[in-house]
Amino acid sequence: MSRPAIRAVAALAAVATAATLASCASSSAPSGSGAPAGDPVTGGTLTYLEHQTFTNLYPPQAGFYPNGGVVNNITARLTWQNPETLEIEPWIATEWTVNEDATEYTFDLRGEATFSDGTPIDAAAVAKNFDTYGLGNPGLGLTVSEAINNYESSQVVDEDTVTFRFSAPAPGFLQATSTINSGLLSPETLDLSLEEFGAGNATEIVGSGPFVITDERLGTELTFEAREDYDWAPPSFEHQGRAYLDGIHLIVAPEDSVRIGSLLAGQADYIRYVQAFDEARVESAGFELHAPQTRGVNNSIGLRFTNPLLSDVRVRQAIVAGVDAQEVVDTIFTANYPKATSALSSTALGYKDESSFYEYDPERAQELLDEAGWEAGSDGIREKDGQRLSLTVYEAKPQPLSKQTLELVAQQLKKIGVELNVKSADAGTYAEDIKDPVKTPLYHSMVGRADFDVIKSQFHTENRNTLLSDDAELDRLLEVVASEPDPAKRVESSQAVQDYLAEQAYVIPLFEEPQVYGTAPYVHGVEYESVGRPLFYDVWLDK
Repeated sequence: MSRPAIRAVAALAAVATAATLASCASSSAPSGSGAPAGDPVTGGTLTYLEHQTFTNLYPPQAGFYPNGGVVNNITARLTWQNPETLEIEPWIATEWTVNEDATEYTFDLRGEATFSDGTPIDAAAVAKNFDTYGLGNPGLGLTVSEAINNYESSQVVDEDTVTFRFSAPAPGFLQATSTINSGLLSPETLDLSLEEFGAGNATEIVGSGPFVITDERLGTELTFEAREDYDWAPPSFEHQGRAYLDGIHLIVAPEDSVRIGSLLAGQADYIRYVQAFDEARVESAGFELHAPQTRGVNNSIGLRFTNPLLSDVRVRQAIVAGVDAQEVVDTIFTANYPKATSALSSTALGYKDESSFYEYDPERAQELLDEAGWEAGSDGIREKDGQRLSLTVYEAKPQPLSKQTLELVAQQLKKIGVELNVKSADAGTYAEDIKDPVKTPLYHSMVGRADFDVIKSQFHTENRNTLLSDDAELDRLLEVVASEPDPAKRVESSQAVQDYLAEQAYVIPLFEEPQVYGTAPYVHGVEYESVGRPLFYDVWLDK
């Protein structure tokens, strides 16, 4: 497959980072691709370049992709979500039962699995994990997982059987047990404070997965080693036993040119965050691109309607109509970034096509602003009662090409008389400003999860609340999604939320966001969990 390059490649790799990479590089650069893989080979260390450093390894806070990429490889989960079918399969749990109204779940455990310190993954350990994730631990600063709703308690039935109970239906819990947010940690690790899950303490995190972190260089590198005793992959996996790799050397390389240059020079084997403008270069050099979709709330701009400038639905509708998402995709991105047609990805559970609400129509936008009493000023920016229609948005560092995206949106909105000021995310006031709808009336974000509950995670006032909402009706609709046990009705309830978001013009969906990776042709067994985080268990090197 080929994809158009959007602009020229960035400068050559920085000298200091290149020297670090050279010290762990393979002896020769890749000579090409296309040769079929043979039988898997055990051994070798994978050099993996990550765009950003992890911030916290407490699983409920692992949604940030650099966090999740680590947690995904050092923890096992009760269940595995097949990334192709999205069906839930056994992992640490061999089977389970769910009562009729989804308020009680009972899991039978494998029995032989252990944490990396040798502690058994028994019912008591699993109960402590979900008591922590479902209830939080305020004394340690450990937050409740956004993947778990209505959690009430656990019961250790016997050594290998555990039951969880909920105060209201929790139909999303089974899928929650498969996510990195529910990665199983040793009971002792769960006694750490939130700060102790952060940078500088990675080697203290005792997980249940195929790899263990053995070394950390603060903010720059992590070293993983394969667990020799790991033998509890999901039964559906063809590969059982220890990982093929001996280890992983994760290096943080924020510069796009460093990651791409290192991959093409044979100094790195596998990289995350291949920018759209680099895709063609990677493929034309004989390397592989992987672009798994995140299957959740699309890359979107939220309109924080509690800001007085956005309180009139006509103004919000005008802004929505004034944004040309297709131009954003065509100008900045590639075919890996399909134009969004709803708040949810078309690959998400419960998706509904809301295209009619998101058509680019600058003439209609002008009419709506006229109706709302906003008149063009001397510089073309609309004014009302002496106030300019001037809004602010911060660049979102985790989002692909956020600054370029927002700057193009600002050019589009200027045509209808709306001023959009794009600010850098590294500003000293950023962390506080984004919590204030007056200072940050627009917010650029997305969230990935292959379950109906993802829409609640993004918009509910007690979850991420990216709209800084005070809309009780929106909360009510989201709570129905999270508490409806009938699958068909869950689809309807999710679609009702998408209808409401579109009707109220609360979001501007831009594109369906992938995670884009590049790999050398000698890297085989590349796999991802259901929302695009890398799984290194099956990876092997042929070089």
